[in-house]
Amino acid sequence: MRIVIIGAGPAGVTIAETVRQHDTGADIIVLSDEPFPPYSPPAMVEYFATGREAHFWRGTDWPERTGVDYRAGTRASGITPDERLVHLESGARLTYDRLVVATGGRLYAPVEGSDKAGIYNFKSLSAANELLGLVQAGRAKTALIVGAGFVGVEIGLLLSDLGVQVTQLVRSRVMRSMLDEETSQLVLEMLRGRGIRIQRDDDADAVAFVGDQRAEAVEMRSGAHLSADLLVAATGLRPNVELLNGSGIETHWGVLVNDRMQTNYPDVYAAGDVAETCDRLTGRRYVYAIFPNAVEQGRVVAYNLLGRDARYEGADNMNSLKHLGLPVMAAGHTHGEELRWRRNGTLRKIFVEDGRIVGFRLTGDVSAAGIYRSLMNRREDISAYKDRLLQPGFGMGHIENLASSPIYRA
Repeated sequence: MRIVIIGAGPAGVTIAETVRQHDTGADIIVLSDEPFPPYSPPAMVEYFATGREAHFWRGTDWPERTGVDYRAGTRASGITPDERLVHLESGARLTYDRLVVATGGRLYAPVEGSDKAGIYNFKSLSAANELLGLVQAGRAKTALIVGAGFVGVEIGLLLSDLGVQVTQLVRSRVMRSMLDEETSQLVLEMLRGRGIRIQRDDDADAVAFVGDQRAEAVEMRSGAHLSADLLVAATGLRPNVELLNGSGIETHWGVLVNDRMQTNYPDVYAAGDVAETCDRLTGRRYVYAIFPNAVEQGRVVAYNLLGRDARYEGADNMNSLKHLGLPVMAAGHTHGEELRWRRNGTLRKIFVEDGRIVGFRLTGDVSAAGIYRSLMNRREDISAYKDRLLQPGFGMGHIENLASSPIYRA
């Protein structure tokens, strides 16, 4: 069986590894449009901050050890699923028995001109190298970041630590899709303490990137133009679905898949930041672009490629911030009853609905995140001990019961 995987991020790597572990004879081709071994996008900040090559999470010799045909610097230009063909920019064509679309996503801002050259991305190593190269060469002293999601904040902190004067545009609040108002305000204060200039509310209402050949400034609703040496769009993530145009493979925001991670073509799968799946708790369809989801989706795809009937239980709505000076962990949602505890720089919030945890936000001390996540994902009724959830050391009496859970181990 020939398996072609388009994309070499965590999802694509997990699929290739898992298939190879169980099928030594499968013909596995992995296409990457970047000239690097497979890497982990979340680890790039640590790499640029410390110089440690932690982003090559499986090692630079991964293709040889895994026994896959890894084609770096190879860009797919189209897919003809009725003929089981992948078209390459070089003009060559690849046949497949099974195809996996794992093309990931990129940062974006929903303003006019966001596709212009000169707007820097941090979701690919090539783009990040270009951005940091300008800083290291002394050609970028200032940066303007449109948006303040988790990735945007990480970029701002990294650039600030490298000596760049960073301005971050925040239309409503920092990480508004994941953080409640109080936790968001705490993060905002720490960003200011790290020297990042914050523009909020009407002063941060960007409407367009402007410039002839390249983006040179951001136009605000007031009519003012803000410029910087580096312009970064970081409001959200846009799945890389353009490859599928005209293919007949169904997309919405991302690639639509069922619980086997199959598209509307049964021999074509999708996984990772490009796949539109269902929220584990709510069933809502969305692209939850985080590393653990990509890895788990990759495992489900691999087992189905191997002929097993594997089902994806749903995506976790979760993220963490490690480089602020204190850790921040957000998981699930922020509706329902709010349980709150704050002391000595630590803020814990748990959101409960119908006797079950539907989300939590931890700042400062995130040691209980594994327990809370297990209780939430298992939909365990916590009514009997709700008042003890926020106590220091909570969970020690539950570990014996939870330790066998694959969710807990994850």
